[in-house]
Amino acid sequence: MKPPASITLTTGMTRAIRVAIAAMALLCVAPRGGWASPGEKTVWKPVLFAIVRYNDDAPASWNMYHGEKKGTLLLRLWRRYLFVNVQEQEVYEIDPDKVKIQADNAEWSTSDIPEEPLETSEWKVRDVGPMRRVKFRFGKTGNFLDIQLPLLRNGTPAY
Repeated sequence: MKPPASITLTTGMTRAIRVAIAAMALLCVAPRGGWASPGEKTVWKPVLFAIVRYNDDAPASWNMYHGEKKGTLLLRLWRRYLFVNVQEQEVYEIDPDKVKIQADNAEWSTSDIPEEPLETSEWKVRDVGPMRRVKFRFGKTGNFLDIQLPLLRNGTPAY
């Protein structure tokens, strides 16, 4: 078999290829939409295979949803809704009347986030095997919330 013929690129072609590669790289790192515009409801999808523990016990009633932005979770814990922003290490209590449940999904607008987050402390975010563990305390001496989220095969968070 003959080796393949080499390809000769002109200066214009190499410049076009560089521009195309740069454009593709920008698309890969560009943010995919921020928060919803005021009044626009965002559809939150259920988080599969998560584990929630409240003071080392499983809560009797809970659901967890994820938004488009990684690290943002909407957690229903009993009759309470919490918006958890893992990157900013902030938790907000959400008015349950503003969250609408439809089948498995939840609808809620991030414009309804209160101005002040709940007081939290002792944040710990670390990878534990195939899971990302997010643990924090409400207040300085309050209860602990422990959330375990699945990681993808490459080690990045799934949600």
